[in-house]
Amino acid sequence: MPLITVTDEVVGAPGGPAWTIEVFEEEVRLDELIRRRVVLEIAESGVDADPEERTRLTLDAFRRNAFVVLVDDRQVTELDEKVRLHAGSRVTFLKLVPLVGG
Repeated sequence: MPLITVTDEVVGAPGGPAWTIEVFEEEVRLDELIRRRVVLEIAESGVDADPEERTRLTLDAFRRNAFVVLVDDRQVTELDEKVRLHAGSRVTFLKLVPLVGG
């Protein structure tokens, strides 16, 4: 199965955690990719959290432009958009921060 790398980044900050995820399909909708990332984070952190609620909150944050998702350096803008994945794909969750003063 192809392995992809998922990372979290914040503009102007050092890189965050990275995970390797096994994918079983070549195309996946962005909302499903986000759900998988949330479930993985909960599983690895050991926190007692509801994955469905956490996913809902994360999808809401995406809709509010709190972060963008880049797949192989291409921004994916719609939750229902299918993204093509291949062995070595890199998915970046990039948290946006407001400019100083506005």
